[in-house]
Amino acid sequence: MEYFIILGVIIIVILILGIRIVPESYAYVVERLGRYNKVLNPGLHFIIPFIDNVRRRVLLKEQVADFAPQPVITKDNVTMQIDSVVYFKVSEPRLYTYGVENPIMAMENLTATTLRNIIGDLTLDETLTSRDRINSQMLAIIDEATDAWGVKVNRVELKNIQPPTAIREAMEKQMKAEREKRAAILTAEGEKQSMILQAEGTKESAVLNAEAKKQATILAAEAEKEKEIKEAQGKAEAIRQIHEATAAGLKALKEAGADEKVLRLKSLETMEKVADGQATKIIVPSDLQGIAGIVSSIKEIGKD
Repeated sequence: MEYFIILGVIIIVILILGIRIVPESYAYVVERLGRYNKVLNPGLHFIIPFIDNVRRRVLLKEQVADFAPQPVITKDNVTMQIDSVVYFKVSEPRLYTYGVENPIMAMENLTATTLRNIIGDLTLDETLTSRDRINSQMLAIIDEATDAWGVKVNRVELKNIQPPTAIREAMEKQMKAEREKRAAILTAEGEKQSMILQAEGTKESAVLNAEAKKQATILAAEAEKEKEIKEAQGKAEAIRQIHEATAAGLKALKEAGADEKVLRLKSLETMEKVADGQATKIIVPSDLQGIAGIVSSIKEIGKD
């Protein structure tokens, strides 16, 4: 009876030791008697205790490897420090376990070597302005080389590029000079634009002033013309009224039986009124027959 109890306990212990629960995003590489046997995916599995052994627990998530700065020399013999970041994911747990002894260290060395080869064909200025091209070249080379290790490289990025101190200072001075140059150009452009706008405003103001003066002159001339017309019309009306009054007076004298001498005298008074008091003298014709003619004309008026 005790034998069966002991046997049962041993079987339970063996079963417990043989149970393997693989969590999500992991894979277990199992060896049997020292040789590769299988890969356990996430879930519940049973292995043979003391015969099967979990050789390696492999993380299947995307991982980030941040490598230390590496000294590299450019085509124009400038030594600089560049550190890189590699984003990778294990695609084959078996190859990742048996392909290389230390996959992370192997990738770091491969990245440093590849980086030196690429930077060696570029100048300093090309290195500073060609990050995307360098990243693409490194990704293609490293991804192809790590396929044998069961690693899929998704992305490679240059993190920092550190030129020597003297070159950094020279670059900073150059950048400062460029900024000052752009600021001077912008200031000059602003002053030029301001002068142009000011000249255009002055020109517009002069045109408006000239137009206003012209309009004022035209209005003044029209007012003067209107004034002269009104004055002429007033004078003409006054002369007409004097003539009408004189003619009416002579007609009344004639009807009253005035003789020819009186009519001649009235004619002379009429000439004086026509002068409107502005003439200094009145010229009397030497030929009194002229006056007689005037009197005759007035008589004709009176007949009418």
